[in-house]
Amino acid sequence: MISQWLSQIGLVIRLEMRKTFFSRRGLWVYLLALAPVLIFLGHSLSEISNRKERQAMNAAHPVSTETLRSIQRGATLEEVVEKVGQPFAKMEFHRPRASFDIYQYTDGESVYVFGFQNDRLENIDRRDRDTIPKDSLIFASVFQFFYLRLAIFFGCVGVFTNLFRGEMLDKSLHFYLLTPIRREILTVGKFLAGLIATVTIFCTSTFLQLAALSLHFTGSEISEYLAGPGWGHVASYLGVTAAACLGYGSIFLAAGLLFKNPIIPAATVLVWEGMNMFLPAALKKVSVIFYLQSLSPVVAPPDATLPAFQRLLLTSAEPVSGAWAVLGLITLTVVVLAVAARKARKLEINYSTD
Repeated sequence: MISQWLSQIGLVIRLEMRKTFFSRRGLWVYLLALAPVLIFLGHSLSEISNRKERQAMNAAHPVSTETLRSIQRGATLEEVVEKVGQPFAKMEFHRPRASFDIYQYTDGESVYVFGFQNDRLENIDRRDRDTIPKDSLIFASVFQFFYLRLAIFFGCVGVFTNLFRGEMLDKSLHFYLLTPIRREILTVGKFLAGLIATVTIFCTSTFLQLAALSLHFTGSEISEYLAGPGWGHVASYLGVTAAACLGYGSIFLAAGLLFKNPIIPAATVLVWEGMNMFLPAALKKVSVIFYLQSLSPVVAPPDATLPAFQRLLLTSAEPVSGAWAVLGLITLTVVVLAVAARKARKLEINYSTD
């Protein structure tokens, strides 16, 4: 009996794969997955261009890193110019009682901005090029606040709600219901087809994002990072992506069965997940995003642009271990799929009303 059920599940998956990957209603899912790849690619290309520009400026106005770092506040403008030469860019502001000068130098990697007031060095601002730890925080922020909460979320809405609701709209679901197959098997088969599709699409996007973000680093920097925590971070991000598809996918499969308009439950879940950072610790655990963040290898800092009042409302909860996070998501998936299968068992089609 079990082998027959597995065979039927496999058959449903094969029938669903083409529809799931190439459904016209779901083509926008690929755009959601591609958007962050383009963002990180643009960032890397910009960094490569800026680095070449800094190197060209350093070639025209050569100065070493050691010399630039030896400059101290309080030095006069003449002393600085005598020691490091003319800058590649400068701005001068003269007023009746004060003068302000800004001189910019580069060693080919970083940009040093010296601020003079009345020919006395008052401020030194060093703008370093991006490093892997810095870009890791950027990636973690985009991944946790955009990719998980919006891209994968709405991607799962588009794929999983259409597994049943889309066929109702196309008036083709009755072909499945007329076959000698248990409704529970049909539900599991459709869910696994959607899961395979979303995991393939979004895990591929996650890997391409990491690859695009690393383009502006040298081979030695990348090798050193991968030899350390790099491969672990890559595996963790891919695992979190798959877990997000698992958790959100089960919820929206059930929504497509339980509600004629799945947009309403999707909006409700979106609001609840978005409020997670403001919820008490006990309520934080009644959400998918809490467990996904517990699995993430790098914790994203709060948005610096949040108003002070909203920052006061932020709450924290101790993240659960990886094993408990995975167990929580699997338990959620099993419970929600059981509810969906129960609904599918009693499902009756009336295209005039659906």
